[in-house]
Amino acid sequence: MPPGVLHEQVSSALANWQLDLAETLLADVDGDAGLSVPPTAGAPLTSLARAWADTLRAELLVRRLRMAGFTLLGDPIDASATEEPLDLHDGVAELLEAAETPDDAPVAAVELGTRSESAAHAALAIALVRSARAAFDASDDDLQRAAGLARHARIELLSRRTDAAMDEAVEAASLLDPALPASPLLVHTLGALSGVLADLELMPLALDYQRRAHDTAVRLADDVPGAGSAALVGDTAARLAALCAEVGENLLDDARTDDARPYFAESRALADRALAELPVGDPRRVQAQVVHGWALVGLGECPAAVAPLRQAVALTSEDDRGLLASAELALGRALRRSGSLVGDTARVRSADDHLAHALALATEHGLPRLRRSALRELCTLHAELDDAARALPYLQAYLADELDRVDERRTRWVELFGRRKSLLETERAAGQLRRQAYEDPLTHLPNRRYAEARLDGLLAAGAAPALAVVDIDHFKSINDAAGHPGGDAVLRAVAQLLVDGVRDSDEVCRWAGDEFVVLLPDTTAEQGERAMERIRRSISGNDWSALGIDVPVTISVGIASAARGDDRRTLFAAADGVLYDAKRSGRDRVVRLSGVTQTRATEDPTAEVAPVYRLSPTFLEGELLPADTAPADDPESGDGPVSVTDVQPQTHAEESGPSDATRRPGRPTDVLFGDGPAAEPTPAADEQDDAPDEDGAGGFARLLVEPVPGAGGQREQRGRTVRPEPAPRRQETPQAEVRPPSTSPVVTRQPPATVGPDVIWGTGRSTEQVLALVRDARREFPDRAAVVVRASAETLVALASEHDAYTTMDAAAMAAAVGPLPEVRGRVAVLCASSGDTPVAAEAAFVAKVTGTEVTRVDDVGGSRMRPLLADSSLLTDVDCLVVVAGLDAALATVVAGMTEVPIVAVPTSTGQTSSFGGFGALLTVLNSASPGVVVSNIDNGYAAGVFAARIARRSIPR
Repeated sequence: MPPGVLHEQVSSALANWQLDLAETLLADVDGDAGLSVPPTAGAPLTSLARAWADTLRAELLVRRLRMAGFTLLGDPIDASATEEPLDLHDGVAELLEAAETPDDAPVAAVELGTRSESAAHAALAIALVRSARAAFDASDDDLQRAAGLARHARIELLSRRTDAAMDEAVEAASLLDPALPASPLLVHTLGALSGVLADLELMPLALDYQRRAHDTAVRLADDVPGAGSAALVGDTAARLAALCAEVGENLLDDARTDDARPYFAESRALADRALAELPVGDPRRVQAQVVHGWALVGLGECPAAVAPLRQAVALTSEDDRGLLASAELALGRALRRSGSLVGDTARVRSADDHLAHALALATEHGLPRLRRSALRELCTLHAELDDAARALPYLQAYLADELDRVDERRTRWVELFGRRKSLLETERAAGQLRRQAYEDPLTHLPNRRYAEARLDGLLAAGAAPALAVVDIDHFKSINDAAGHPGGDAVLRAVAQLLVDGVRDSDEVCRWAGDEFVVLLPDTTAEQGERAMERIRRSISGNDWSALGIDVPVTISVGIASAARGDDRRTLFAAADGVLYDAKRSGRDRVVRLSGVTQTRATEDPTAEVAPVYRLSPTFLEGELLPADTAPADDPESGDGPVSVTDVQPQTHAEESGPSDATRRPGRPTDVLFGDGPAAEPTPAADEQDDAPDEDGAGGFARLLVEPVPGAGGQREQRGRTVRPEPAPRRQETPQAEVRPPSTSPVVTRQPPATVGPDVIWGTGRSTEQVLALVRDARREFPDRAAVVVRASAETLVALASEHDAYTTMDAAAMAAAVGPLPEVRGRVAVLCASSGDTPVAAEAAFVAKVTGTEVTRVDDVGGSRMRPLLADSSLLTDVDCLVVVAGLDAALATVVAGMTEVPIVAVPTSTGQTSSFGGFGALLTVLNSASPGVVVSNIDNGYAAGVFAARIARRSIPR
């Protein structure tokens, strides 16, 4: 019995606690006279029809258990009760006895007068739930599964199992793909899930899913016009209107009248649409009429709401308990508030009976949200009548219900904490498995599997990385001389020297045996050649005797850069090919594939050697420097641009240092790496050997400079230690030291100071993406908050769930701050011209607050409504900065500037008439203002305005 007409009839009977009627309807499904049928009878478990029938039967039994005072698991509903839990083993025995009774002797309809009968119902309900869940899990239809899970979440809520209800709701939501086609079942499922979320006190999420249900119904009506589709639109509109009105009422209870008004306005519009779509005589019209009256009351039009609500109460059947309770509550609220407005005590007293009736219905039928609202209204009514004796019991009952809510929330947070802890433990175990799969156990470098996957990813993303294949020369001889432990020590030391010699963005991986690969993203073969040459020298010059190695340790390197169309195998084959060229040429050298021709660069014995210069400036490790930082008119700059003419490999043979008469043509990389002009000679060979080797790679130090360790000391980088190198010998400065053609002054770059919270924009990002960004920001900057702005309600709830006490949240601003907030200094006032500008004003106020200022917000001061500013001058004078948010009344910033000397940040908004061109008109208005002391933010950017105002305010107060 999937959702349909009969399903709706049974659901309505269950919701109104007409349990005998629901049992009669269910008995007609397959001819059963009772509910004592064993779960294995009838259709197989994979039948969805049987699963739905079992689900509804289980809910019927759970409601009977609720009336008897027990949960699905047999525990007393009242935790303070002294009654013992039910013995479910006795319940199973009762089921076995029921299976042996004649068919004309139903058992399930018996009154729950004994504990054994209640235990039988509990045992049967558990069996039915398991049977239905197994059938839903076996189905390939995700939408049917989601619908069943939403219904099972309702059963768990009836059983007071909030954690299980949350699990069912989360799983149902995960199955509701936004790409699912519009259908009545999808509308039904989204609405059911919204109801569950509302009972879980997750109103923002409930609103989102009910809004999605309404949008789906509208799309379905467009695709399949007809009376049925129109009625579905009306029904979803009425349900969404009720949720909007409830959110607005909660805001009114918190004295946030301006924030509540948009919700009531939307509720009224939706109720009007529901009344227009639902046919005359449809019982759902009464619900729309009740919600319409509720919205009028929220908007302050209480007298106009009384007559329609009286009519709704008269039309509501006594059997529809939930709707009758809502109608009585709305009518009582309208009478009380309209009487209070005009001082009519008789009308206020007349509301008492309606509110008391609503309270009785809500209490009897387990409607906690309606019960709390009725208690609050009754307490307020008798307080207004100065009847403290009658107001006190209602207040005590209301506080008791609120304490129960707090306890439930506390329990929910504890459960969420436990789940989050388990999830982190699972993630940690998964991370350990990933490390084992992608890490070389000897060197702790990424292994070949990781290197292949990483290289595939870079090439698939359209990057053009360079790949260096590194091989330790004569490694077998090293193993033979020092043994395998010595060979392992050499592998570890070479791995560390490779890691120390590359940038943070480069990755060193152990490929196999004595072979390594280095991935160099966004690097040409020429640049990679220089880097690897420097590393080659550091390895050949390392003191290997400390490891007990007496034979020389050197490496050979082959480098190639990816060309268009290359895959991983092609790129590795190119680099591996030039590696063998390096080995055939005598080893201990770096050979690259030409970056211009993508052919192997050959060694020309007649080629002239490039001059090598020593660089004195010190730069940050791993810092990428500009190619040429000398000014255009610098007399020491080169003779002009150098054309790409002659690309030759640099080999170890070039290190010997030719005579001063040696010359060579300009190299194409001179313009990138600052090598001298062709006419400059190389220093003498003995000077090169004795001088500190600050740029042994022939100029690559300007691109990537290695830090100079202390003499003879250990050097620690990224948690690893390299053996000490011999201290360089001190030499007198040569008489004729060759200077590079362009020498820039030493530039010390300091990291930027902490300047307030990091901002994460929720627009266009999923909840998971925002959570990941917040985690990264908190990990990188634990001493300051990460601010999320323009986030969805689901994202805000997820942030609160994950970070709990570290989260500062503002629902009106749709923003949250995760982490410690700075000490408050200075004051900022945010003036909002109209209700349409409220979201931007709320954002500016929230950001200014979490940036570390005291914030005062004044709404609805545009046009002729400036009396609060005129009456209280402190709003304009006793603050350090003003933020004026206005769209239609964009001239407000100019007006306020004429009333104060406080600096003003004007924020134009996109609200207003269509002729404002999305806020462009407001922007031009404030930009063309002649008033001094006004700066202008861009359209709708409350974040920037809040940060700017907070910085001004904080600087105005001495530390």
